[in-house]
Amino acid sequence: MKHAVISGAASGIGAHVRQRLENQGFNAIGIDLKDTEVTADLSSPQGRNLAIEKTLKLCQGKIDRLVIAAGLGGHLEDGQLVARVNYFGAVALLDGFNPALETANGRCVVIGSNSAQMRTNPEAPMVEAMLAGDEAKTINVIGDAHGALVYGHSKHALTRAVRHRAADWGKAGIRMNVIAPGPTETAMLQGVKDHPTISKSLDMIPIPQNRFALPEEIAAIIEFLLSDTADHMHGSVIYVDGGSDAQVRPDGF
Repeated sequence: MKHAVISGAASGIGAHVRQRLENQGFNAIGIDLKDTEVTADLSSPQGRNLAIEKTLKLCQGKIDRLVIAAGLGGHLEDGQLVARVNYFGAVALLDGFNPALETANGRCVVIGSNSAQMRTNPEAPMVEAMLAGDEAKTINVIGDAHGALVYGHSKHALTRAVRHRAADWGKAGIRMNVIAPGPTETAMLQGVKDHPTISKSLDMIPIPQNRFALPEEIAAIIEFLLSDTADHMHGSVIYVDGGSDAQVRPDGF
């Protein structure tokens, strides 16, 4: 039996990925706040440890596919919560599942964001604190900052964290990549649309294809990245955003 683990599996992109992997015959193990095999809150160290412990029992210490899809949007008031889930929750699962992935020569995809390079300072104190693994300092730096100021930085730091691990993980037989979607029609995007002020930022995002992505489109690319066809892709960041990144950063590939 091959095992696929998906955080954020109860809805959105994660739910579509889960369905695709189940259709391939994988035993899917979802991690989320509800409606999944593993119920856990990734905003706390205790919740992360619980998620790792329960999942490893269910998969018997062997993970063939891992998708880190759990995340919170920038429309939330609590910037600290956004950082706790988007960065520290994601990295905790990556490192906690590393031995199980190595056992299976597993493959991993982490959901980043095209906002990770938009109006984001790579030397921002919160980014440096995240990459140093210092959660307490990160929270102190964020203070009462809104989630809109934290979201892009959290995804920037997460993408770099994956890249930092690529050399050692690749030598250990694990293949890992980041997918960087633009706005995607999920509950998270709906939360942005419903926000009285943050919603206006959506109009500022240029999308040459003139539409938002569908979650099943993003899930299809993730399925490809996890497949044998993409076996030589490792440590890559794949933008799936209708051309937004190319328009905003034409020289920043």
